[in-house]
Amino acid sequence: MTNPTLLVTASPHLGARDSTPRIMWTVVATLVPVCIAAAWFFGVGALLQLGTAAAAAVLAERVTGKGGTLADGSALITGLLLGLSLPAGFPLWMTFLGGIFAIGFGKSIWGGLGFNVFNPALLGRAFLQAAFPVAITTWPRAGGSFWALRGDLFALPFARPHLDAVTSATPLGLLKFEGQGTPLLDLVRGTTTGSLGETAALVILVGGVYLALRGYLNWRIPAGILLTVAALSGLLHTVDPAKPDAAFMLFSGGLMLGAIYMATDLVTSPVTNGGRWVFAVGIGVLVVAIRVWGGLPEGVMYAILFMNALVPFINRATQPRVFGTRLSGAT
Repeated sequence: MTNPTLLVTASPHLGARDSTPRIMWTVVATLVPVCIAAAWFFGVGALLQLGTAAAAAVLAERVTGKGGTLADGSALITGLLLGLSLPAGFPLWMTFLGGIFAIGFGKSIWGGLGFNVFNPALLGRAFLQAAFPVAITTWPRAGGSFWALRGDLFALPFARPHLDAVTSATPLGLLKFEGQGTPLLDLVRGTTTGSLGETAALVILVGGVYLALRGYLNWRIPAGILLTVAALSGLLHTVDPAKPDAAFMLFSGGLMLGAIYMATDLVTSPVTNGGRWVFAVGIGVLVVAIRVWGGLPEGVMYAILFMNALVPFINRATQPRVFGTRLSGAT
């Protein structure tokens, strides 16, 4: 029997080279240098944090997921991002609990990948912030021996942790509560106190540029967030020099990690280009508002989660006109 001249099949007729697992594992690969930078500054404790968060997320995905969901790499990304949002001395049992919560309540309860409303890693981080506010705001200093364990990593569950004496406030905390600035060079190099992902801004930027060039993240979201934060903080600093300037706001805290790896989550960000700009500007405005006028020194987590909740409305409001139809109300 000869091959038919016309073969009729169901759509789609064109296949994309980049699948979901390929995108996810590429993101994981770009996070590896960030994890290495965290280990460089905070030692072996950083690797223990990241390993625990990743193991908890993968375990939760294995228990609650359907089929071969582990293979797409999304659970590993959630675990790594959660670990990067935590201090180096955070008790590991709390980290493990956060990883379970991130997948269980941030992803699986909504129906799995593609259905969650909020970024799972940030939801896990928000849970830990609410449940263990003292431990999650105890910041071990960077530097020292690689093998030195910071904080109370191996505290028993529900036991009162022993707070390491070698701690310090983050640059945002120092400025907000003590009026003390941090040299810009220290912020750029990452030789400051903070979460694991706060000390690798340049590495995160390089990874973000690579993902944008590959088309794995939409550049409008991180660009919109960073431009909004820079413009708004620069304006406030011009009016009141006591307010932090644009460079400080950009390189302090978890802004780079949040803007490039969390806000750009394909599931929890808008699908239209106009909506992405609205989403990004909203995050930027909220970050500056919380940092300058809020009761907390950092606002990236809450800004992204709040805008995640508005994504369905942003998508609806920015839907493009269907070709061949008129705008509502047009004659």
